[in-house]
Amino acid sequence: MNSKYEIVVYWSEADGCFLAEVPELPTVITDGATRVAALQNAENMIEAYLQTARAAGWPIPEPGGRLAFA
Repeated sequence: MNSKYEIVVYWSEADGCFLAEVPELPTVITDGATRVAALQNAENMIEAYLQTARAAGWPIPEPGGRLAFA
C-alpha cells in the first residue's frame, strides 16, 4: 500500500494498546498490540475506506500531508 494520508500512532493506556488515527478520513481509527501492527491496520482501514467511499459516491478528501500544530 502506498497511502499518502497521515497516520498518527500513539499508546493508549486506557485501551492497553497502540492506536492509529487517520485525521483526514472521518472515523478511521484502529489499534494494534505494537506500533507496526497499528500502522498496518490503519493502512488496511484506509484502503477499505477509500473503496467504500468510491462505491458509495462519497467525497474523498485529498491527502494534505503533514499536520501543523500550533
